[in-house]
Amino acid sequence: MSRPLSVQLYTVRDLIAEDRDGVLRRLADLGFGAVEPFQPTEDPQGFRKVADDLGLRVSGAHAMGLLDPDPGPVFEAIATLGTDLAIVPAGIPAEDFTSHDGLARTADRLNALAERAAAHGLRLGYHNHWWEFEPVLEGRHALEVLADLLAPEVFLEVDTYWAAVGGADVPAVLRGLGDRVRSLHVKDGPAVKGEPNVAVGSGVMPVPEVLAAAQQAWRVVEFDSCATDLMAALGASVAYLDALAEGEAA
Repeated sequence: MSRPLSVQLYTVRDLIAEDRDGVLRRLADLGFGAVEPFQPTEDPQGFRKVADDLGLRVSGAHAMGLLDPDPGPVFEAIATLGTDLAIVPAGIPAEDFTSHDGLARTADRLNALAERAAAHGLRLGYHNHWWEFEPVLEGRHALEVLADLLAPEVFLEVDTYWAAVGGADVPAVLRGLGDRVRSLHVKDGPAVKGEPNVAVGSGVMPVPEVLAAAQQAWRVVEFDSCATDLMAALGASVAYLDALAEGEAA
């Protein structure tokens, strides 16, 4: 895997609120080579300078503001961060994933937004939770049906943990989606709603099989919440994933 390991900064949201630059330094010291911001409009130029100074790439950016009536400033901020991947992290009604009509509306919305992203030199992506996988339409998870309706330029960032919580065979889904998947959220835990995450490699997720099914994608570690010390769990996740990467390269 030539791309550096990334981390979704929502994981350390409380710490960043107190000391952004110090937290970015700690993440770099743990071995992360990239980050995925979730508040791109907050001082994008300052963020870019700190990240560059630390040797951290920006693998992509989440932004709820992409669904605003005027997402132009959000696109501009994401471009300033130095990534071309603008990711919708949520905000589309869960009920739209329960019917073909709802999925068509969702696809139309994302396809139109992708055209606006392209004007800023960006690609638009969508990140899932469990509610895009729980509904099954004619034997396929809703997100798989949605993928067929999306314009080719729209990519998916598959949150592998939430996909499993939603009932998916994650490696099989990733193989089926193929090059549509540009990024993975890599996390672990009991795969039960409401339970905290644990260090990658210490829960029930079949992490090696998941990563092997989407080798071309960015790997982005995330914790929604953590059952143990957060920074220690992040360090253990880096060590585990680095060891896997060494095995892949051998």
